[in-house]
Amino acid sequence: MTAVASRVRHFVSVADLEENELATLLELSARLKADRAARSDLRGRTVALVFEKPSLRTRLSFDVGTAQLGGHCVYLSPAEVGLGRRESVSDVARVVSRMADAVVLRVNAHETIEEFARYSDVPVINGLSDLSHPCQGLADIFTIRERAGPDLHGVAIAYVGDGNNVAHSLMLAVAKTGATLRIATPAGYEPLPRYRDLAEAAAKRTGARITIGNAPAAAVADADVVYTDVWTSMGQEQEYERRRRAFQGFQLNAALLARAKRDAIVLHDLPAHRGEEITDEVIDGPQSAVFDQAENRMHTEKALLCWLLEGRR
Repeated sequence: MTAVASRVRHFVSVADLEENELATLLELSARLKADRAARSDLRGRTVALVFEKPSLRTRLSFDVGTAQLGGHCVYLSPAEVGLGRRESVSDVARVVSRMADAVVLRVNAHETIEEFARYSDVPVINGLSDLSHPCQGLADIFTIRERAGPDLHGVAIAYVGDGNNVAHSLMLAVAKTGATLRIATPAGYEPLPRYRDLAEAAAKRTGARITIGNAPAAAVADADVVYTDVWTSMGQEQEYERRRRAFQGFQLNAALLARAKRDAIVLHDLPAHRGEEITDEVIDGPQSAVFDQAENRMHTEKALLCWLLEGRR
């Protein structure tokens, strides 16, 4: 069995975007957010949501966003599809892409998305994998841009926590916008070298600065943005106790936030494990932009769908 030749544009990673394409998406996101009236950009279009993992923001943002643009979403649960179990990934891709105009995948293994994209005749969007969360990365950088302005050079972003899929996509988005990112993780939990290399290559073109260390206080000092994520993600439940011990001292609380600038904003991609990686007083406090960030998933994904489907009528 051979894969079909790729004839369409996919969004598997932020690395798939050139710097000017990311800027275009962010500008389109702002226009769509400002104009929330009914539109017909996706009139007659269907977006298939093929999920292996449960979701609140990804499912709701794509479903509502597609409807606002005049399109229609179809949700396919793990029980209905069984990627790689009930049916091969290649067969599912070939069937779904003959009926839908775009496919959003939320999967366990990143390789599943890469294989699906090889066989799909329509755009494939990574709604989450174990290595990458590019839709979250778009919403993250859009939220920062809303607060700091379109030119992010000189904006200091601190990320405190696990060097996971969220950190990978944040690194790439920051690198393509020229901002500064300081990542602090426990030893052994740093972002993967593959994504560090991709981010460094982009940073050389934009003037972005990315540093990775193990000291939360140093990362947060004088930051404009402070970001954290859960210490134990879906699928890592068996590692909970080990991770909880490893991440002691990495909680985003009032004392740590006080090291950032007085007007720094707080980000978290949600769901949050309140009392672990972040405290109630921080996530619910006046510096929190967490729920703006959650809403922005919808606006940036609407822009992404319009951009990917442009000219494919």
